[in-house]
Amino acid sequence: MLNLVNVEVKYHEVILVLRGVSLQVEKGQMVSLLGANGAGKSTLLKAVSGILIPEDGKVTDGYIEFEGRRIDKLEPFDVAEAGILQVMEGRRIFEHLTAEENLLTGAILHGNGRTRQDLEKVYAYFPKVLQVRKRTAGYLSGGEQQMVVIGRALMGRPKMLLLDEPSLGLAPILIREIFDILRNINQDEGIGMLVVEQNAKIALESTQYGYVMENGRIVLDGPAERLKENEDIKEFYLGYSEKGKKRSYRDFKHYSRRKRWL
Repeated sequence: MLNLVNVEVKYHEVILVLRGVSLQVEKGQMVSLLGANGAGKSTLLKAVSGILIPEDGKVTDGYIEFEGRRIDKLEPFDVAEAGILQVMEGRRIFEHLTAEENLLTGAILHGNGRTRQDLEKVYAYFPKVLQVRKRTAGYLSGGEQQMVVIGRALMGRPKMLLLDEPSLGLAPILIREIFDILRNINQDEGIGMLVVEQNAKIALESTQYGYVMENGRIVLDGPAERLKENEDIKEFYLGYSEKGKKRSYRDFKHYSRRKRWL
């Protein structure tokens, strides 16, 4: 469905961010993309959705395909029209609109023919949004806002969702709730998902396959169940030592990643 082959991305023609990245998301698959800040995860999503273009970034080598069609040269609207929608990091809502008005902006791709049915489907997945649908979005809680932006993307009837840090700034109970809903959407609707996430535990529990990025490269990938048992993943991303004991933040902070990854 989504296929990145040896993708290289530069900003302003000189800043190399992605270095020969290859990645696949099969139809209906939910895939996680793990990595520290600055690894290039968000840039990868923007390369897929076309948002690199207004930021003076571009794919300078390799290519990106979606359903057999090359998309790395398309404008963002054309990528969205093809069925790929991105939920940006940081809950980008229209603060002065109501929650429901925010959802309706997501229907712009497909007109008004099935808008009411699409709204009902979003409310079925997110009952909390139904409860606050008439409230001004800027006054909603962080969890409610995150549900609104995911629901807004669903209003565009995507074939694939790109989610950038959906757990950012949320309480653990809300993170669990949102990932449970994402799994339900994936299973019920068959929507493929590529999820950028620093919470490795919830990401690997929720997805079928995972990739790890370091310094603009994919350094590790495999089925999520296998990655959860990988000693490097346990140590670098789950905070466990090789003996299975949790490490202190101080120890983890000063620990260098093993050279063999790179």
